[in-house]
Amino acid sequence: MIPALALENITCTFISRDDRSQRYTALRDTTLVAAEGEFVCVVGPTGCGKSTLLNVAAGLLQPSSGSVKVAGEPLTGVNRRAGYLFQSEALMPWRSALDNVIVGLEFRGVARAEAAERGNDWLKRVGLSGFGDRYPHQLSGGMRKRVSLAQTFILNPQILLMDEPFSALDVQTRQLMENELLELWSAERKSVVFITHDLEEAIALSDRVVVLSAGPDTHPIGEYKINLERPRDVSEIRLTSRFMELHAQIWHTMKEEVLKGYVQQQR
Repeated sequence: MIPALALENITCTFISRDDRSQRYTALRDTTLVAAEGEFVCVVGPTGCGKSTLLNVAAGLLQPSSGSVKVAGEPLTGVNRRAGYLFQSEALMPWRSALDNVIVGLEFRGVARAEAAERGNDWLKRVGLSGFGDRYPHQLSGGMRKRVSLAQTFILNPQILLMDEPFSALDVQTRQLMENELLELWSAERKSVVFITHDLEEAIALSDRVVVLSAGPDTHPIGEYKINLERPRDVSEIRLTSRFMELHAQIWHTMKEEVLKGYVQQQR
């Protein structure tokens, strides 16, 4: 089958504006593939280039070498088949929750009445029925993330690119949002590339975990199939023996790279 997303032999080298002889290669010969309907998590040390890889997949960054294909077609420009959920807040503070959810539909020329109907349906699906007139500052962190999920899913992207979307939330809210995401994903079966530094989160959510090395010259050093039954409750699945086995196995691969990344950050 043709994969939904294929990043092949991606290298990203950045050149200093002040001194063009100074170069930093964030990624080197990195390949990442996501099948149709597959949930892939990418883990690695802080600063290893995970977000760079996601920006390449989104078409926001042109790699120095390598290719990106979406459903078998070469990617040129922005990846319009993908929805991107950022780590930081991306809601417009002057727009209500409903208006934030439907902003993408409005840009696409959907009539206001139809957009509002679809927006209210998505707010209901993410547990925010009745909150459409609230502004972001009137919502909790978890509620704002639900609005962001609705904002992304309403556009029906084939691929979801998620850059540590729940990292700023407290543990309890984070687990609620992870379960919310899994429920939406199970219904829609989008292809997902989810970036996280949290190995437990990666195992609890995904079908496959890809481990990246410490930078510079980041590249995959391990790939693990997560053979845990679905549907899953992320808080309960963490207590199973198979989860603990997978965690120990993947952490064995990650540990040395995390230590390398920590040492490099201290320099």
